[in-house]
Amino acid sequence: MAHTDGGLGPSPQTGRDDVTSSPGFARRIPFAVVLLATGVVGWVAAGILILEKLELYRDPDYVTSCDINPWVSCGRVMETWQSELFGFPNPFIGLVGFTVIITTGMALLAGARFSRWYWFGLQVGVTLGGVFAAWLWSQALFDIYILCLYCMIVWAAMIPLVILTTVRNLVHGVIPAPARLTSSLAAWVGPIIVLAYLAVAASVFLRFVHVFT
Repeated sequence: MAHTDGGLGPSPQTGRDDVTSSPGFARRIPFAVVLLATGVVGWVAAGILILEKLELYRDPDYVTSCDINPWVSCGRVMETWQSELFGFPNPFIGLVGFTVIITTGMALLAGARFSRWYWFGLQVGVTLGGVFAAWLWSQALFDIYILCLYCMIVWAAMIPLVILTTVRNLVHGVIPAPARLTSSLAAWVGPIIVLAYLAVAASVFLRFVHVFT
C-alpha cells in the first residue's frame, strides 16, 4: 500500500509523483499538515464527546461541560435518537475515522506514498463523513433545535478536510475531471472553504438569531 519514495501518488500522465506542478496544499508535506490538523481537532472533539457520554451513562444527572444554555447543550443532544444513529454513540465513528486521517498524515510526513486505490478509499471515507456531518448539522438546526459545541468543532474540521482532500485527488488524477475544472477548483479552494464556513455560520445565526440578539 505504501512506499517510501516521498511522493503523493503516481500521476496518471507521468507514472511518477508530479510535485512541482501541484498547488501548494496538494503537495505531500502541506497536505500531511492539513490531515494532521483537521484529524487532531476532530479526534479530540470526538474523544471529549465520548467521555461526556460515558459520564452520562454512569450518572444520568451529570451536566456536560458544554451545557451552556437551553440552545447549546451537548447533554440534551445526546438524549436524541440522532446521537446514536447506528445503535451506538456517533462520536465513536469520528474517533475511528479521524484516527485514519491522523495516521495517513503521519505516514506522509514520514515519506510514504500511497497507491491510487488508497486515495480513492480515503476520498470515499471523507465524503461519507462529510455527508454524515451535514446530516447532523441539518438535524441540529431543523429538528433537534439544539447545538452541541463539540459537534460544531467536528463540523469545522470536516469542512477543510472534505474540500482539500477532494481537490487534492482531482489534481492528482484520483478523481477524473476536466483539466479546466480541476485548475479552477485548485485556484479557488481557499475562497470555497471560507464560503463554506460563512454558510454554516450564517445558517446557525439565522436559526438561533433570538439567542444571539
